[in-house]
Amino acid sequence: MKYNWATLGCGVIANQLAAALQAQGSNLYAVANRTYEKAVGFADKYGIEKVYKNIDEVFEDENVDIIYISTPHNTHMQYLRKALAAGKHVLCEKAITLNSEELEEAVSLAEKNHVVLAEAMTIYHMPIYHQLENRIKAGEFGALNLIQMNFGSYKEFDPNNRFFNPKLAGGAMLDIGVYALSFVRRFLSSTPTDVLSQVKLAPTGVDEQAGILLKNKEEEMASIIISLHSKQPKRGMISLDKAYIEMYEYPRGQEAVITYTEDGHQERITDGSTAKALEYEIIDMEEAVSGISDRMHLAYTRDVMKIMTDIRKEWGMYYPEEQSE
Repeated sequence: MKYNWATLGCGVIANQLAAALQAQGSNLYAVANRTYEKAVGFADKYGIEKVYKNIDEVFEDENVDIIYISTPHNTHMQYLRKALAAGKHVLCEKAITLNSEELEEAVSLAEKNHVVLAEAMTIYHMPIYHQLENRIKAGEFGALNLIQMNFGSYKEFDPNNRFFNPKLAGGAMLDIGVYALSFVRRFLSSTPTDVLSQVKLAPTGVDEQAGILLKNKEEEMASIIISLHSKQPKRGMISLDKAYIEMYEYPRGQEAVITYTEDGHQERITDGSTAKALEYEIIDMEEAVSGISDRMHLAYTRDVMKIMTDIRKEWGMYYPEEQSE
């Protein structure tokens, strides 16, 4: 079955979405954006037939099946409410909401209206992760012990940009921490029950740098270091009894190196393509909508959002929208 996709937003991710649909022999049906002129230019670029002068028109269009929301994440909830209430399936860019309270409201709306709600988290869709997950679950590498995650970029401090501005829900946690936590949650046997953290705040009050320790009931442990002001590799490492697995550029990973404990020999595996990350998301979302399978992992998204929300509460770090609620 062919589904009509609409994009809400026409930034970098929306361009990748449009290109991914075209690579699959399809096309975006519609585009909505806060600036109409940008939407028109985007539609011209990708041959999109429908452009809305008012964003709310996308929710009212009976021909729209799936809406991809890629606006700034502090705006997600206002659009999620409207899209889900209108009976639209929604794939929403990470972080899906500001906090777990918003997410639980969105989940309830999705359930009430019998639609699929999912976060556009590439880690849940890249083929390499499906392969690794299957081999780990089959017991090939023994019991899981540790996961170590790094994700750091160097951003010049600018109080007005989306990385450091609290009015744009800035900070490392929602921007890059969500990737690290999603990786961890995908491979841990259960939800972490013990969480410790430390934070370095930027002058604007958002989290510039953080360290997080997690442990679940199986006593599997994970450590995460994230930073918006210190470059480090996008590296994930899973340590099990019989081997450890390393992933670089893990948000859209396509290659892993497995080092075996007994003799140190290495196995290098590749699966999928970084360039097709959005295509995998589209396929999994459409299969979830059609009921063929469910690889959207909303339960993991809810776990990750609760961890991030609880940690920020411990820090006493709130966004303007949360303080006015």
